[in-house]
Amino acid sequence: MMSAWLLPEHIADVLPAQARQVERMRRTLLDVASGYGYELVIPPLVEHLESLLSGTGRELDLRTFKLVDQLSGRTVGMRADSTPQVARIDAHLLNREGVTRLCYCSPLLHTLPSGLHGTREPLQFGAEIFGHPGLEADLEVIDLALDCAHAMGVRSPTLDMSDARIVRGLLAGAAIDATQIHAVVDALAAKDGAELDRLSSNLPPESRSGLQCLLRLYGDDEVLLLAEAQLPKRTAITAALSDMRRLARHVREAYPEARVGFDLADVGGYAYYSGARFAVYSPGSCDALLRGGRYDEVGAVFGRSRPAVGFSVVDLKELAEQAPAAPSPMAIRAPWADEPGLRAAIRRLRQQGQTVICLLPGHDIEGEGYECNRELVRQGNDWVVSAS
Repeated sequence: MMSAWLLPEHIADVLPAQARQVERMRRTLLDVASGYGYELVIPPLVEHLESLLSGTGRELDLRTFKLVDQLSGRTVGMRADSTPQVARIDAHLLNREGVTRLCYCSPLLHTLPSGLHGTREPLQFGAEIFGHPGLEADLEVIDLALDCAHAMGVRSPTLDMSDARIVRGLLAGAAIDATQIHAVVDALAAKDGAELDRLSSNLPPESRSGLQCLLRLYGDDEVLLLAEAQLPKRTAITAALSDMRRLARHVREAYPEARVGFDLADVGGYAYYSGARFAVYSPGSCDALLRGGRYDEVGAVFGRSRPAVGFSVVDLKELAEQAPAAPSPMAIRAPWADEPGLRAAIRRLRQQGQTVICLLPGHDIEGEGYECNRELVRQGNDWVVSAS
């Protein structure tokens, strides 16, 4: 018989020390977003499946837990990403005419972990801006993303950029179905030239040659020069390269400590993104701290296809585990007694923002997660705080 205290695989409790780190990060990131004018929303954990999976492609479908709603008989899903929900809120509930800035910090549930030691219940923070089609919105979101990275202690971030329009431009007009597109995207992500050559064998020579070029187009600014020389002169590709050049120039001017790079074969979320996309890395890390970009079609299923760009931090719980251990919070130890003067003194201290831990009868130690460096002691008729 399985022990009652065992949790499902890749599901874990968050204990006090880590929970403090997670909450500190959550509050910090929400404060940074609030400084830009982003409003907090809290989407529901469960939604109808067609709403949750709007415009997101097969990747999110495979990660989504599905169940039958006992009230309606319809299939619902446990959210595996919050962005479609935020798009629904913008399009269907707020329905504002101008620009809308929204942020969130919500737990997700995935059918499978992202890696061998990954969780199936990440805590996702994100920010989205709706209603502006220009590159100014992309610039703002990248600024916010880098400021969030700085708030999490990353001092020399790396910003990697790509653009979904490049692959779309290469495949435009080609006879290729959705299954083949997915396979091409997977081969690009794996930088598998042989497989890409096989998959693109029936494509026009210009498209086939362009896809093979993408496998070599990663690195610094020289990548954009090579792309201009080697890729077909198509409107979508030209616009994508121009936008990435402007975004890179802005980041270098505003964040001189940041390193900017490009990987034009990085087409993760191809079915989702519609323009420039980016990832931010901390020094020495192979996993992105956050990812984002432009996804203008995400609200179409809700009857209002608004321009949209944003980013998300995949899992604050994982980041909290990697962060240096924070010192234990300070507290005041107080005796327990049903005496009006003592109770009033404790209440005043708590109202001032102090943590006061009362020693309950029969216990000599309280508040093991706190450092009780002071005590509340009686002096004459008064109760005063004294160093312990």
